[in-house]
Amino acid sequence: MIKSKAVISDGNGQYHLDNIEVGECADDEVLIKIAAAGICHTDWDSIQTWNKPFIVGHEGAGWVQAVGSKVTKVAVGDKVILNWAIPCGECFQCREGNVHICETNSPVCGCGLAGHAKIESSTHNQQPIERSFHLGTMSEYAIVKQAAVVKLNHEIPFAAASIIGCGVMTGWGSVVNAANVKAGASVCVIGCGGVGLNAIQGAKNSGAAKIIAIDISEDRLAQAKEFGATHGIIASKDDTDFIDVKAQVRALTHGRGADYAFECTAIPALGSAPLALIRSAGTAVQVSGIEQRIDFDCELFEWDKIYINPLYGMCNPERDFTRILDLYQQGELKLEELVTKTYKIEDIAEGFDDLLHGRIAKGVVVFEHHEFFEPNEY
Repeated sequence: MIKSKAVISDGNGQYHLDNIEVGECADDEVLIKIAAAGICHTDWDSIQTWNKPFIVGHEGAGWVQAVGSKVTKVAVGDKVILNWAIPCGECFQCREGNVHICETNSPVCGCGLAGHAKIESSTHNQQPIERSFHLGTMSEYAIVKQAAVVKLNHEIPFAAASIIGCGVMTGWGSVVNAANVKAGASVCVIGCGGVGLNAIQGAKNSGAAKIIAIDISEDRLAQAKEFGATHGIIASKDDTDFIDVKAQVRALTHGRGADYAFECTAIPALGSAPLALIRSAGTAVQVSGIEQRIDFDCELFEWDKIYINPLYGMCNPERDFTRILDLYQQGELKLEELVTKTYKIEDIAEGFDDLLHGRIAKGVVVFEHHEFFEPNEY
């Protein structure tokens, strides 16, 4: 058994840093020594709303430390990126090419724990404990299914690689895979945090002619332009119907509205906002995963508008992670620049605080592997 530091959610809206023990891999499992783990809003939301103990974290990268007897895609010593949308390859959705919504393994499609490495391989206080999104990356070590790893063959810092597996993929993939933005198109991106910046990058990679960033922060708009935005619009917190924003977007798009608009804020009141910004027969995309009830004014759909809610940028990990890394290597996609700040695992409270107060585009925990330590309570 390996002793490992880990961030543990208690199932009651609190978390703490403690020791876990990690055991041996089953036949189709891989032991990963985590080098870096991204800090995501979903991590915080899961701590607040999941009513069970679990190891926090679903973005990560590291080294393969051990493999089960039936593992063929990676070997000990390989560098890997972790992927939480774990395909089984055999269900209806996987056969349709929708591996991100696998009917057998998906942790967000009501599929239970089929994609989870055996629960007994990680214990906390001598009790088996689940791992967030079947991964639990805020731990020095994690055992996962081999389908949850993608071999990393590019030269890239682990901190930058770790965020590909959710924040980058969700924003970039929503533009490139889900909306299939056309070259020369006009695009609005609402919210210029980590996911929004990657939507902007996806629009730039797709050849969009006009990329309009929308945020309440001048600083975020300035950063958005560094990532490819051609225009910036400051939104007012009081303008939830986007009346003023809509007028400015129309002024930039020949009076008709944008071809595409992407909501990246996770604010329920803005769930219908992209519909207000697109032209007739345009496409609105809800990127951020709003799950609360939203009441729509049906006039927003006039006429022939499309509204989609893709999961995880319709990710195919083996295909898309390589595409993202190739663009990074060619200088066409920024990854290191997304990482605003790095933290030790002992400083996770600071990381969450920076996240919740909008001080960072993306924060990453970088691990320093040491011996057994004394728990810290938050």
